[in-house]
Amino acid sequence: MPDSILLAVPSVGEGGLEGERSGHFGRCDKFTLVEISDGKVSDVRVIDNPPHVDGGCLQPVQLLASHGVNALVVAGMGARPLAGFNEVGIDVYFDNVTPGIGDVVDLLLAGEVEPMDDRFVCGGH
Repeated sequence: MPDSILLAVPSVGEGGLEGERSGHFGRCDKFTLVEISDGKVSDVRVIDNPPHVDGGCLQPVQLLASHGVNALVVAGMGARPLAGFNEVGIDVYFDNVTPGIGDVVDLLLAGEVEPMDDRFVCGGH
């Protein structure tokens, strides 16, 4: 794991470390961005996710890349956005069990989230 990570977590409502992770990254309300330096959270901010439109599966890729995100934890996503994240160098991890954003961050720090691969992609995207 790199010394510095800017992690994005799809979020319901207002987001933040105390918030709840969204089960559908493309239609989430916001993204909680968690800056991690030397294994510790150093900053947290929340950005809006633009409305999801048909064929707009790559909008979140461009949005998160423009903010310097280099890691993302999701409960699932389609093959097209996964390929897009891979192309821009954002590591995507999978966890579809943990609802709390702070808990998801802890799992990432502990190395307990799996890299996202074709086994976890959703159909139709």
